[in-house]
Amino acid sequence: MRPFLFTVTKVNNEMLTLTKLDKQLIFPPADIALIEPNGLLAFGGDLSAERLLLAYSSGIFPWFSQDEPIMWWSPDPRGILPLEHFKCSKSLKKFARNCDYEITINNAFDQVIDICATIPRNDSGTWITDDMINAYKNLHRLGHAHSVEVWSENILVGGLYGIIVGKVFCGESMFHKATNTSKLAMFALVELLKSQKAEFIDCQMQNSHLASLGCIEVPRSRFLALLAEQSQQTFEHGVWQPQTLNFNQWL
Repeated sequence: MRPFLFTVTKVNNEMLTLTKLDKQLIFPPADIALIEPNGLLAFGGDLSAERLLLAYSSGIFPWFSQDEPIMWWSPDPRGILPLEHFKCSKSLKKFARNCDYEITINNAFDQVIDICATIPRNDSGTWITDDMINAYKNLHRLGHAHSVEVWSENILVGGLYGIIVGKVFCGESMFHKATNTSKLAMFALVELLKSQKAEFIDCQMQNSHLASLGCIEVPRSRFLALLAEQSQQTFEHGVWQPQTLNFNQWL
């Protein structure tokens, strides 16, 4: 049985015809997502681990505010960061060599997502709702969501988190409480992924900050093809175990 179509009031009081999800673990094809708002595909369903993993493996992700139903998106074009395109400036490398920060993997996932949810953004409010926080913490406990942390004397000053699908890291959010700390987290993530012969990070949607790091836009069809290829591969055992990274090996 297919999900059924339902008319719902959306942004700016527009009436849009969308697929309403029910208890079935199924999504409509990403290529039928709306042009405007770009990539809006469906609403409803839940944030169970099974549904989230199906979504990410299909090039779909949830994005909604606290008082909205769950909205599912697959924008065209798609923002990705090819690992070889990552822009690590000389000044950032110099900063990394001279700073006393410690970089870890999966030592404080819950703290990272909690902080990301409270960091002020350019728009109003946050899309990292309480339900999203609980859902992604559950994915972390199941081994599907991971974080990179930056520490200064045992104080968390930067980090990021995301979901893995095969060898694709689907970035969700990042934060910094000190200069360059989110960039250091991204640098560490890129180098870790490169060591595993991954090819790109899914950034979902392009913005000026991500573009400054090397993020590019590709057609959704191209992204889905890349995702299908990389999702069939796996990381080496132990890569995502809680650990401190030897940052100097990449400088």
